[in-house]
Amino acid sequence: MYSVQIILVTGPKHSGKSLCAKALAENLDMGFVDLDDLVSEQNGKTPRELFIMGPEIFRKAEARALASLMQNTGSLIIAAGGGLIDNSEAVALLSLTETSHPAIITVYLDVSAETAWQRIANDAESVGLPPFLNTVNPRETHLALHNRRAEAYKTIADIIILAEDKSPSDLALEIAGRLEELKLR
Repeated sequence: MYSVQIILVTGPKHSGKSLCAKALAENLDMGFVDLDDLVSEQNGKTPRELFIMGPEIFRKAEARALASLMQNTGSLIIAAGGGLIDNSEAVALLSLTETSHPAIITVYLDVSAETAWQRIANDAESVGLPPFLNTVNPRETHLALHNRRAEAYKTIADIIILAEDKSPSDLALEIAGRLEELKLR
């Protein structure tokens, strides 16, 4: 059993957060929650639908969902949405963890802007671009967001994993190894 109660897996859109977090939960015998799925469950609308209603509506729902998970008393792996770092209320919750919830570890899955863009573009063929990329130049918007968010995530991450071309199970094993190195198990 790990001394960590919550592991928050973060990273850009399509970095593999959900699949990695699910594999990590199985590997460490911990519970798993996809934050976007919880937002949908709690609000009856997908994150995309909430974002279309207004980014602030989605961000409030996302922060409420994260806050509810932080009340968890068991061990849990959370896959966060790619834009969590832009949610000041959610980031404030995480910044309180040193005193209120010291057993949260934040993992950042680092993939290049180009890899993330290719995955977003492939997904857009069937479901369309995410609302935040519906701009005059979606690729440039993505690049600017990716670079800004990557730097911000790296400042809050306890563990940074280079996730380029790695399977979810390989990422899970690498994270488990890093937890071992940090003496968190």
